[in-house]
Amino acid sequence: MFKGGRAPRPGRDGRVSTPVPPDVRALSRRTLSRNRRDVACATVLHSLHQLAEALVPVAIGVTIDQAVATGNPGALALCVLGMVVLFTVLALAYRTGARFSVRAVENEAHLLRVEAARRALDPRGERSGLRAGELLSVATSDAEQASLYVRAWVGLIAMGTAITATTVALLAIDVPLGIGVLVGVPLMMFLLRFPAARITRRSEAKQATAAGATALATDLVGGLRVLMGMGARTAAADRYRRASGQALTASVSAAASNGVYRGMVSAAGVLFLAAVAAVAGWMALRGRLSIGELITVVGLAQFLAEPVQGLGIVGQVFATSRASARRLVRLLTAPAAVTPGGRPVHAEPVVALEGVSYRTLRGVDLTLAPGETVGVLATDPRDAEALLDLLSGRAVPEEVEAGRAAVGGVPVHELDLAALRTAVLVEEHGATLFEGTLRTNLATGTDRGEEHLHEALRAAAAEDLVSGHSLGLDRPVADRAANLSGGQRQRAALARALAADPPVLVLHDPTTAVDAVTEEAIARGLARARADRAPAGATLVVASSPALLARADRVVVLEEGRVRALGTHTDLVRGDSGYAEAVLR
Repeated sequence: MFKGGRAPRPGRDGRVSTPVPPDVRALSRRTLSRNRRDVACATVLHSLHQLAEALVPVAIGVTIDQAVATGNPGALALCVLGMVVLFTVLALAYRTGARFSVRAVENEAHLLRVEAARRALDPRGERSGLRAGELLSVATSDAEQASLYVRAWVGLIAMGTAITATTVALLAIDVPLGIGVLVGVPLMMFLLRFPAARITRRSEAKQATAAGATALATDLVGGLRVLMGMGARTAAADRYRRASGQALTASVSAAASNGVYRGMVSAAGVLFLAAVAAVAGWMALRGRLSIGELITVVGLAQFLAEPVQGLGIVGQVFATSRASARRLVRLLTAPAAVTPGGRPVHAEPVVALEGVSYRTLRGVDLTLAPGETVGVLATDPRDAEALLDLLSGRAVPEEVEAGRAAVGGVPVHELDLAALRTAVLVEEHGATLFEGTLRTNLATGTDRGEEHLHEALRAAAAEDLVSGHSLGLDRPVADRAANLSGGQRQRAALARALAADPPVLVLHDPTTAVDAVTEEAIARGLARARADRAPAGATLVVASSPALLARADRVVVLEEGRVRALGTHTDLVRGDSGYAEAVLR
């Protein structure tokens, strides 16, 4: 349940829709708005606590002048009772206010984490320019830092209340003394604004370099086996050492700025206290202040150092929060990588490329009807990537120079993204498995039972993943499937695609990590699984595997972005030396 303010309302698709803040100020205003109840309660209670703290030296001074100096037992009892009430309010106000403050901060951090994660995982993608590790940093560290904006505002108002109450008390005792405090505090806070701006810049640099180091570490861990195989482990370690060193330098610089700033705030508070105490002592010697008033003035001046320093710390929190908020806004306002339409797939999902020119492709025609298996041999990997972008909906319509790519007669960019994903499943070469179990990785929401998963594993020649482990489908899978070999990961990903059982299945090099015998078994299983689908599924295989291409109804050869040849695998092997050289190994 969301605490503080109104909870974001779910939209028609059941997902929570939250207005995206256009800038840092809008994000800050929204933070206060959606936690307004907790923020209001925390502000009132913390202000009450600060007011009670300011009244403590006043109460002590009154007790000395009205009870101790006069020797009146009744007045003394009344003063003691008042002190008990004052300290009770002081303790309860702080404890209760802290609960509201912490709840508002934690609630906002949770909402920001969810919002950042939702944006990063949006199926439309995003163009923030942030790498995976940086996205992780934004969704965790930056979300937590930005949520402290709530605490900063609560502290600002509470400290302002304390300074106001102290000033009023000093004015009541001596007007010139009160005016001096009233002028001195704003002047001191104005001067402290300049180092706060430096903290903002250094905090932003620290977060950026730390996120960059995290992103690099994520990339290196993901490709550790490849790096070790290439003998590039030392070079990779040196690269990370440099990135980590830059992050360390930025962190030390930010910490140094914070330390200097805190020292300046403390020094300013102490000097201010000394000045007020000196003036009050001089007034007492001149007979303008009584003993109780002198104790009250010194006590108030000593207390005043706390809210003055607190205001300085609040400025530091504002600076840090603002730096993190900028990175959050960068992610939340990033344009989508693709802009899908809203049309459904009414007809049979026939895939058709008609004279398409996109990136490296030039005037490509390709048709894939239900029940067909079409192979594509792309001599340039860029041609394969462009083709996959077109079929997955990732291609930006403005970048398609000519022709159109359609599914079920509807241009891909006009289709609703969920409808496109339901009709066409594009299984990338570098498919990712997630931490959990084999079962959770294979589950696709079809809920057809365990036997369906076993059939998908058999078709992908991956039964050994189950039979060779005591837990079967509940076999643990580590993060990025680090506990599986490359071939096991590839076959598990293929089984997951087959378990989804889409009308159109597009595969990109699904057998590059397996041996020739297993590749042949996969080719047979794939052909059987797609033919057994009711109605028979359409399959597009972008690969150079002779076992897979031999089972295609026809093969399209892409060379330099154009369709150079078209025919069956057998005919092309016999009549096209370039094709035979590319696929026969």
